[in-house]
Amino acid sequence: MTNYDSFLSRASGHLKQSAIRQMGMVLAGAKDIVSFAPGYPAEDAFPWDAFRAIAQELLGGSDGSVLQYGPTHGYRPLREDIVEIMRGRGIDPHSDRTLVTTGSQQGLDLLARVLIDPGDVILMELPSYTGAITAFRAAGADLVGVRQESDGINLEHLDATAARVRRDGRTIKALYLVPNFQNPTGLMIGLDKRAALLDWASRQDVLVIEDDPYRDLYFVDVTREEETRPLAADDADGRVLYLSSFSKTLAPGLRLGWVHGPAAIVSKMEMAKQADDLCSGVLDQRLVHEACKRGLLATHVPGLRAYYQRKRDVMSHALERTLGDRLSWTPPRGGFFLWAALAGGVTGEALLPAARARGVIYVTGSAFFVDGSGQEFIRLSFSAPTPERIEEGVRRLALALDDVRAQVRL
Repeated sequence: MTNYDSFLSRASGHLKQSAIRQMGMVLAGAKDIVSFAPGYPAEDAFPWDAFRAIAQELLGGSDGSVLQYGPTHGYRPLREDIVEIMRGRGIDPHSDRTLVTTGSQQGLDLLARVLIDPGDVILMELPSYTGAITAFRAAGADLVGVRQESDGINLEHLDATAARVRRDGRTIKALYLVPNFQNPTGLMIGLDKRAALLDWASRQDVLVIEDDPYRDLYFVDVTREEETRPLAADDADGRVLYLSSFSKTLAPGLRLGWVHGPAAIVSKMEMAKQADDLCSGVLDQRLVHEACKRGLLATHVPGLRAYYQRKRDVMSHALERTLGDRLSWTPPRGGFFLWAALAGGVTGEALLPAARARGVIYVTGSAFFVDGSGQEFIRLSFSAPTPERIEEGVRRLALALDDVRAQVRL
């Protein structure tokens, strides 16, 4: 039998299966699983009727370009829509510095390819988004973690970590941040800290990769819109590469995101994209442009805030009733995720087999830590299940914890 290891590149050795995708495979092979694992939007919240009407018009056959190749940098009217979206977030954008991507995950991959040489350091929050970890590791980056606190990344630890990395003679290329309702913790970076981070990046001469897919999904009971102001809005030094997406507000199946940043970097990303996919799906871009043009995005998002806020409340209240003495958490102020710490020395990895046996899954916390820590945490996504399934999933999780504790006592 042929041994294929000798044919694989050294870069392929950095590739690892996503812990979230692994849980997706568990879900696909099960009959009755409550999934708190992937951060999927709820399918019943998609604007089905509006998209059906738009698609019917676009596919009428009168405009052949709807199904044709398009420009690598994206459909111009959509890029102009994106400029207006960013302007509404306080950013002073330029369409020629905006690249439409096949989901923001492609944006992370392209950034990794044009910025990172093997061994370069990317500073990451502890914990941080697994998709970014995967993209940066695949490019050969050395990922170094920085602790968080209640208002986001710890500035003192950031300073100390950067100094240590530089003493070792290594190059720091960028700091990666999810400032609004971070995946996985749901935390927000405070406004004063955002300003301090921009000042830090300038002094340290590093770039900031700002990943902002959840910005519009703030919960109005606890969060003011002005608290979600992107770092890019106050970037006077041209250091922020800003990524966002339509996946959480319209539909992830459209696979549309964008990157905005310095022209010198975005132009290189466009060249890399030509080798990657030539262009993002034109039909998808036309669908989203029409949604923006007709005001669908503006009218749809406020309902999403209330919808996901209710689901957060259902999960938080259910956990408090059944697991309040065995889990600790802070209810998120937006986004899709509740980040919980297990008590009594139980780890997410130890609990997972019992949870699967009881018919509930989640993502273990260690998947989000670049330093191998985080075993005591679990990420629970409340976005996709119905409120009734959230209640049932929490009940099953409590039973699983009982099972684990019983095994320890034996």
